[in-house]
Amino acid sequence: MSMHSSRPLAEPPTRLSGPRRWLASALVGLGLLAPVTALAQSCGNTGAGFDAWKAQFAQEAQRNGVGARGLQALAATSYSSSTISADRNQKSFKYSLPKFMQVRGAPTIIAQGKQRKAQSQSFYDALERIYGVPAGVIISIHGMETGFGRFTGDTPVVSAIVTLTYDCRRSDFFKPHAIAALKMVDLGMITPNSRGAKHGELGHTQFLPGNALAYGVDADGNGRVDLNNQSDALASTANFLRQKGWRPGQGYQPGQPNFAVIGQWNAATVYQQAIAQIASQIDG
Repeated sequence: MSMHSSRPLAEPPTRLSGPRRWLASALVGLGLLAPVTALAQSCGNTGAGFDAWKAQFAQEAQRNGVGARGLQALAATSYSSSTISADRNQKSFKYSLPKFMQVRGAPTIIAQGKQRKAQSQSFYDALERIYGVPAGVIISIHGMETGFGRFTGDTPVVSAIVTLTYDCRRSDFFKPHAIAALKMVDLGMITPNSRGAKHGELGHTQFLPGNALAYGVDADGNGRVDLNNQSDALASTANFLRQKGWRPGQGYQPGQPNFAVIGQWNAATVYQQAIAQIASQIDG
């Protein structure tokens, strides 16, 4: 889809004055015309009001620095039913730790993770030297999130993150990420058709757009941050953890200083515990 082919955004309605304002007020009072505020819903639980909401959100996005290409990407989004279904049916984080480790394939991640560390020892040593984060933590996140890049998602990122911003459950959480995704389109970091996970996460380690924009690292030195590039994604992950408070040389098991930083990556306790366990076996 061309980034310049979507229809222009609707202009705000003209303010009524004089007799027209009186007539409109009378019609509202008679129930023959809905008041404008009734159309200006701030969120929705179905896709019914999505297009009207998008036109309003475009104004907010523009005020927050989103440019023409980002606004065109917003206009081209569609309500992502698959994203809403995934968001409302998350089950794995309710598992016990042993069940979670089994479902996520922890033994395979550990075995392959050790091989990957041995094959790219100098790269992981450089990450630890720069950011202070051990190889096992980065590798375990990489394996847990995408099976080391084998599946990074098949959902249109911009539509997913905009849908979650429109949805009433966690609008405030996802709004900065939607703005960031549109800015990433402006910058050429992603396209309107870029695909990722159901919640709009991107690349090898599944960065939300706001985090990608804030913590992304151009590790391969080609002048752009590309989270589908393994080097960029892993360096960005290490940078995220360091910026969130990782203490070089300190432990990351439960009760140790860096365990809480893993919680900045994912808020689910069972996920944090799994990362810590897998990482310790890779590093060991």
